[in-house]
Amino acid sequence: MMHMTPGMFVFLFNSTLAQAQECEDLKRDMKALELFLQDQEDYEKYCPKMEWKQPDIAVYKKELVTQIPKGCKE
Repeated sequence: MMHMTPGMFVFLFNSTLAQAQECEDLKRDMKALELFLQDQEDYEKYCPKMEWKQPDIAVYKKELVTQIPKGCKE
């Protein structure tokens, strides 16, 4: 049986935390991309005549909500 030193434990614990954070970051990025693409589709479908410049994907990653103009999809 292998003896785990405190240093090994800290390394494994930190690695697990880092992996969990990476997973959460990936989920957030996926949700942001989904919203970004859905907004493009909805804009073309529901209100192509409205003036709207789609924000950068970074805005979606930060806010995680649709950025479609008000009144477009109501």
